[in-house]
This record gives sequence, C-alpha cells and structure tokens, in this order.
Amino acid sequence: MVMPADPGQVRRPFHPFFVGLGGALLMAALFTDYMYSSNSLMQWANFSAWLITGGLILALISAIVLILDFVLGRAGPIRWLDFGLLAAAAVLSIVNDFIHTRDGWTSVVPSGITISAIVTILLVVAGLRGWCVTAIRFAGRGDIA
Repeated sequence: MVMPADPGQVRRPFHPFFVGLGGALLMAALFTDYMYSSNSLMQWANFSAWLITGGLILALISAIVLILDFVLGRAGPIRWLDFGLLAAAAVLSIVNDFIHTRDGWTSVVPSGITISAIVTILLVVAGLRGWCVTAIRFAGRGDIA
C-alpha cells in the first residue's frame, strides 16, 4: 500500500466522482421517460436510451477507477450496502437499456419508466450515503469512516 508523503494529507478516492456522474445520467433517464410518456415524442425515448448508455459507460469507468483506488491505497474496505445499491442499479440499467431498444410506446411504458424509477430510488439512496463504495481513511489517525 502506498502511503502519502505527508501524514496529515488526506488521500481521497477518485471513484465517487465518476459514480456520481454516472448516477446523474441514469437518474436523468427517469425524467426523459416521463416526458416521453407525457407527449409520445420518440426523441425523448432516444434521449433515455442515450442517457442510460452513458450512465453505464461511466459505471464501467468508475469500476476501473475503484480498482485503481485500491491499488494506490486511496480506498478503505468495501461498504457492501453501498456496493450492492450501485451494483443493483447497474444491472437494472443494463436490462433497462435493452427495454429501451424496443420500438414505439413499449420502449418506455410501462416497464422502462418503472425500471428507471427503481434505479433512481436506488441511486438517490446511494447519493445520500455519499456516492462512495469504500470507507475513507483519515490520514494521521488511521481511522476509517
């Protein structure tokens, strides 16, 4: 494990930034699903598919950055509740992306918007918990939060 040069320096993990970014895109898909269900303009369904795909790409990037955080010693132990919330949201988003490839109304209503709502609830809970999958080490004391 790599330790900071200055013991008082806090080395925060990088992955929460990417997790939050991907989460924002996945939550925005609920809005575009709602807009499509309100006015049936197909472009809203396309926006949803793009947002979900972008969110999943950022989820992959955040997983890679999480591994780098572990390698560089920036991450503490895994918080399994937070990991489970984000993993469930990612798996449901993969299913949701396949649902959004359908044609017309069934690409969003009712299953697409329902899964988007479930993913949003999971991500809001993860966001309230800090978007961080690992405990953060406090430099100088050896404590973990």
